[in-house]
Parts: sequence; structure tokens; C-alpha cells
Amino acid sequence: MNTVVRYKVWPARVAENEDLVRAVYRQLHELKPAGVHYATFKLKDGVTFQHVASFESEEAHTIFRNLPAFKDFTAGVKDRCEEVPQAVEASVVGSFGFL
Repeated sequence: MNTVVRYKVWPARVAENEDLVRAVYRQLHELKPAGVHYATFKLKDGVTFQHVASFESEEAHTIFRNLPAFKDFTAGVKDRCEEVPQAVEASVVGSFGFL
């Protein structure tokens, strides 16, 4: 399962959003869950974020969704956003050292 999520936060909430995203990565680095591949990008405009996630199994996806830091991130995401998250499933056409 591959998902791409894109959204735009209010300029005053960028630092908060980045802190919440970094907390997710801290937990991922601590737990090292198998089958989870995740990357977050902040686009050049400084307020648009794009997350790319790939899960090798439903179990890996469930572990990720249940991370306390991910729950904290998603709890207030709509309030932080000028443009709410749009998630789409995606298929890999090619990848080098990414997934």
C-alpha cells in the first residue's frame, strides 16, 4: 500500500507542524517498525507538505497509524491547514534507494 498526502498549513503554524512531524520520526527511529517506509517533504513555498508512505503489510500500516506521535499529528491537522490533507493511493513506477 502506497499513499501520497499533500496539504498546506497556515504560515503561522509551519513550525508547529514540523515539530509534530519530527515527533513521528523520533518514534519511528526508536521503534524501527518492519515494513514501514515514510518520508515527508516541505515544498519550496514553505507551507505545503507532502508525505509519502509505503507499507509492506496491513500490520505495518496499523502499527504506524497507532503511533502516539502520529495520533498527535493527525488530531489537529485540519486546524493547522489552509488546505486540508488530500490523500491518494499511488503505485510505484520506479524507485532508487527510496522504497
